[in-house]
Amino acid sequence: MKFGGSSVANADRIKHVASIIQAYKEKRPVVVLSAMGDTTDYLLDAADMAVEGKIDIENVAKLHRETVDILKIDGTAIEDLLEELTKLLTGISMLKELSKKTRDYLVSFGERLSVRIMAAYLHSQGIEAKFFDAWDIGMISDSNFMAAELLDEVWDNIPLYLTGYKNGETDAIPIVTGFIAKDKKGNITTLGRGGSDLSATMIGSAMEAEEIQTWKDVDGIMTTDPRVCKDAKPVPEVTYEEAQELAMFGAQVLHPRSMIPCRKTGTPVRVKNSYNIQSPGSIIVEQHSGKVPPVCAITTVKNTTLIDIVSSRMLGAAGFLAHVFNNFLKWNISIDVIATSEVSVSLTVNSKSNLKGLLEDLENVADVEVKTGKAIVTIVCDATHSSSILAAGFDALSDEGINVQMISQGASKVNISMLVDEDEAEQAVKVLHKAFFE
Repeated sequence: MKFGGSSVANADRIKHVASIIQAYKEKRPVVVLSAMGDTTDYLLDAADMAVEGKIDIENVAKLHRETVDILKIDGTAIEDLLEELTKLLTGISMLKELSKKTRDYLVSFGERLSVRIMAAYLHSQGIEAKFFDAWDIGMISDSNFMAAELLDEVWDNIPLYLTGYKNGETDAIPIVTGFIAKDKKGNITTLGRGGSDLSATMIGSAMEAEEIQTWKDVDGIMTTDPRVCKDAKPVPEVTYEEAQELAMFGAQVLHPRSMIPCRKTGTPVRVKNSYNIQSPGSIIVEQHSGKVPPVCAITTVKNTTLIDIVSSRMLGAAGFLAHVFNNFLKWNISIDVIATSEVSVSLTVNSKSNLKGLLEDLENVADVEVKTGKAIVTIVCDATHSSSILAAGFDALSDEGINVQMISQGASKVNISMLVDEDEAEQAVKVLHKAFFE
């Protein structure tokens, strides 16, 4: 069971999560937690101040001490960590620099504080629980600080520590830090984007869990963003591939890399609502159990820039495309959606990307046109029926006068992406949602 930062943001939320854990006690859950609320931001702010020579942990200390007081639990473990944090910030202030390695050590305090509070509160309620820092159950990573990858040996390590609990030899519910690990040298690392989800799916997959649950504040995966379309409804079942596409194109589902362990073992992942425990949520599985729905969900990514690249040299298709992609690699700019012909490429990138160097290099062999203010609208669907899906979608968009400027079908055959003006994106989502779901 994985709970994110908003789920454990304060004492009331921790009490609520504890009640959910208690409800699942007979299932022998392993619990993975993120840092409380805005703790990670507070820690990074404290680091910035330390680099300037000022040591201040007030925001971090206040949140956790108040939580300890409200929950009426022993705060000794919290005070020990706050003292360690102060020492670390003192070191940063003396060196006046923050390396990636030190940054990972610094942000680890958020998760380490939250698991200690949760374990102590469960214990105070008569529920046996024990906190673990991730490395205590064998979470070993490489040394790529801020974006570490777990090593293959983790698959063998985790069962060594948790099989006794699974088999009923011990009863204390493990409360484990998400997002962090240690490298072979004992340095603390963080797992980068989607790190807490990855911690949960790794533990669940290695332990051959019945299912992995990730708890959010909505009734599972939705047909679209309920803030955009009030008629959005939960999707009962999606495949790993569909969930990955949804996550890539803006939906708040598991990060794509966190699905790698569960895809390896076929362990299902259930997205549940912490405010509505009775809701079955959405389950992510290898293959649909029944009839494959033509359209699963619609999502959108704003802040998108369109780049049209047309060859201006007598390069063959292979040479031209190689030059284009090598330059994106050189400037470390990620491409979202692409459409190509032999001597022209249309592609999209995040609008925050710095394109100056890339464009200068591309203009040596191509005419380049950049258009900003775009958005990607993605239909996650069974693309074997793409003709009928596109026909219905384009009819609906045409009736609204919304012009599609580019279209791309993913190689996974579960998404069709189209580019529209950003100020039309939400209306496009509403129109498509009405056409496919209402």
